[in-house]
Amino acid sequence: MEFGKSAGGDGSTPPPEPPPELERRSWAPLLAVCAGYFMVILDVTILNVAVPVIGRELSASLTGIQWITDGYTLVFAGFLLTGGALGDRLGNRRVFCAGVAVFIVSSAACALAPSTPFLVTARLVEGLGAALIVPGSLALLQQAYPAPAARSRAFGLWGSMAGIAASAGPLLGGLLVSTVGWRWVFLINLPVGAACLVLTLRHVERSPRRPGRALDWPAQVAVVAGVALLTGALNEAGRRGWSDPVVLGGLALAVLSAVAFAVRERLARSPALPLDLLRTRAMGGGAVIGLLFNFGFYGMVFTASLEFQQHRGYSALETGLALFPAVAMTMFASVLSGRLARRTGDRPLVISGMLLAALGLAGWAAAGPDPAYALLVAPMMAAGFGTSFALTGSTATVMGAAPSAYSGTASALFNTTRQIGSATGVALGGSLLVTAADGGAGLRVSMAVGALAYLTAAVLAWLCVPAKSRTA
Repeated sequence: MEFGKSAGGDGSTPPPEPPPELERRSWAPLLAVCAGYFMVILDVTILNVAVPVIGRELSASLTGIQWITDGYTLVFAGFLLTGGALGDRLGNRRVFCAGVAVFIVSSAACALAPSTPFLVTARLVEGLGAALIVPGSLALLQQAYPAPAARSRAFGLWGSMAGIAASAGPLLGGLLVSTVGWRWVFLINLPVGAACLVLTLRHVERSPRRPGRALDWPAQVAVVAGVALLTGALNEAGRRGWSDPVVLGGLALAVLSAVAFAVRERLARSPALPLDLLRTRAMGGGAVIGLLFNFGFYGMVFTASLEFQQHRGYSALETGLALFPAVAMTMFASVLSGRLARRTGDRPLVISGMLLAALGLAGWAAAGPDPAYALLVAPMMAAGFGTSFALTGSTATVMGAAPSAYSGTASALFNTTRQIGSATGVALGGSLLVTAADGGAGLRVSMAVGALAYLTAAVLAWLCVPAKSRTA
């Protein structure tokens, strides 16, 4: 079923086809939302090949390099629930546009950064803009395409934006770094963000406001603290070691923050995330699946990028080309899963995707201490395809389990867990590279841990993803 079309589900005569002008307009909300999401994901993948060059030019340590990557991700993950709650309260379109504006300004600041601390600070603000953009993106799609089949296709194309950004990011980043310099990996966000704002303001309808919804600031603070402490502890483990009191203390405080969040939500009159909703299999299980597959995929991309540049001597552009088999498959898999979900339901797609990705990373781990690049192509393709193939189904599972009043919050929960997975995958992968006896051993351990995460996600999908989703 195409966007903007509907048919009588009771055997009655379907309504007439909309005129071409209306059909073209019906795609505009999808393009607007996907432009914002594309920009957010591109800022992760485009930096993977640029960050070693940035580290050299700004004299950053490995920990500094990790913070350039993870500073963005931890604020992004930490404030997603806040962005979702603000969208439900103030209107998702308004908050989405505010996030795009913050993202544009902070990207310009990143491009002008004279030092590592300045760049890390600008990346933190950029993460805040992303946290306002992403929850609204799924909520606006759910608002624009209420029909289940159209929504399923929209979610598939939304997921394919991650694939396109992932595919374009390493190549584009390598090309920019090799020609005009690393600062252009941030400047490219300015025209994309401007186009997103124009499309959203012109073609996306205003979202309903729910001023009665409280923001529950204590819960928001607990989430931010938990994500920051967890990511910081994993980053510092690479420099201090896993038994260092600072690392152990950070991990313990992260656990306490999670407990504080759960207690607060149980006692709050208007919780940011009702625990009854979180305890449903579809919502809770889908969120954990998102965490696990982001952990595996982004951990692989980060560690592979360092391996190709630091140990194999690849340039930034050569690294982008080397990673292309992994990230190119994500675009194809997202579109394919969006189409298949209407026939098969979401569970088979999520399970098969996670098993294929696990097989890919396990193949890399078993390839030996210094495998030829040709032996890594199939494992990278399997991981990229499997991750993206499962994304549409897990997204539809989480969003289908949420009441419409909590669409922004459900989107925020799903993307919060995914970004926590990304942050921990990058941090743990970097730490393993530093603490292992040699870089090759650390890389193989990182890939084996990622494969285990994918297998766990496959088991959870069997238990938690409905056999036939609401969008099937």
